[in-house]
Amino acid sequence: MKTKSTLVFGVLMAVLFGIGSVLAQSQFGQHLLRAQRPRPGAGILPPPTTTRPDFGSPLPGLTPGQLAAFAAGVEEFTNEETVASGLGPIFNHVSCVACHSGPAVGGSSDIVVTRFGRTVNGVFDPLTEKGGSLLQQFSIDPAVREVVPPEANTIARRRTTPLFGLGLMEAIPDDAIRQGALRQKPDGVAGRISEVTDITTGQVRVGRFGWKLQQATLLAFAADAYLNEMGITSRFFPKENAPNGSAVLATLFDTTLDPEDEVNPATGRGDVDALADFMRLLGAPPRLPLSPSARAGEPLFAQIGCAVCHTPLMQTGPNRIAALDRKPVWLFSDLLLHDMGTLGDGIAQGAAKPREMRTAPLWGLRASPPYLHDGRAPTVHDAIAAHEGEGRVSRDRYLRLTMAQRRQLLDYLAAN
Repeated sequence: MKTKSTLVFGVLMAVLFGIGSVLAQSQFGQHLLRAQRPRPGAGILPPPTTTRPDFGSPLPGLTPGQLAAFAAGVEEFTNEETVASGLGPIFNHVSCVACHSGPAVGGSSDIVVTRFGRTVNGVFDPLTEKGGSLLQQFSIDPAVREVVPPEANTIARRRTTPLFGLGLMEAIPDDAIRQGALRQKPDGVAGRISEVTDITTGQVRVGRFGWKLQQATLLAFAADAYLNEMGITSRFFPKENAPNGSAVLATLFDTTLDPEDEVNPATGRGDVDALADFMRLLGAPPRLPLSPSARAGEPLFAQIGCAVCHTPLMQTGPNRIAALDRKPVWLFSDLLLHDMGTLGDGIAQGAAKPREMRTAPLWGLRASPPYLHDGRAPTVHDAIAAHEGEGRVSRDRYLRLTMAQRRQLLDYLAAN
């Protein structure tokens, strides 16, 4: 007779290894598989491993019940929405995995979204009445396809961010991030917290998710993505996005009763909760053993000032999930907003000003090229060289390193 743990493992593996065929059979999956341009030998899913966690693995130390929740979350994450299930009327893709697939489910992709607005005398207007600041590039009918309005003079592209280890990020106490903001920093570096109202609780929290740190909790992050990327309304966001701001078109083409993410009366949970479970229980990017070159690069990372913003190690606080309870988080980010000068994307969002961007976490960097928010940098070297604003001094120190020292630093980053 099979044990409960064996059954959970079987369900988990069946869900994971079914993802490739689901993607291959879907219209948008074909687009995704072409767009991803995977490296030779790379697949959507990591190969099974018995030695250490790989990209896409659940957190180590989960209980059978938590593994079952992770498996259910994977199933929802890979589910392809349809018009009947509430897709649209405007959307960016039909599933979460369509944009989060490399090098494993929950990763990043080459897919970018478009943000727009109007900037006058340094003041940014998201043109909400025109459907801004996010452009949804697809629609269930050509009549409601969105376009960037002519009033927009600020247009930015943003890459899909990887989701590995987000539960650990969520479990870092707000006060730890606040303390990092108060710490005295050299080289003109400041950094400030992003305070946002969490829509799921109504509480003011420290933001930690998104390019502008615009979300504080994974449940809010999930619900926001369901609405803005797939057009699926929920109890947290019950109103559809209007195509280019037209409420008339939204009414005419919204054929499913809102909110579309139905809550199970017995549990009080919906699909967004399952997605939040998946992200919360998804393991961090695996770290590699440091080669001699990488070991030599570790002190260089601190010496030239990279560690001032890209804080290597943080720690979670007490947590009811043992796998998240007081754990080290090799994030390489302070989870603060920094003025990046011309490297900012020009979009004001949440608490972030147009030139401010979050400190991008560097864990798993080797698996998520190209780099920077818009993917303009094909290599990590190019990304460092493009730093401006508060990152300028460290950038200049990096560019003064010898070629051998740069290699050592890059090898160190590739191992984390």
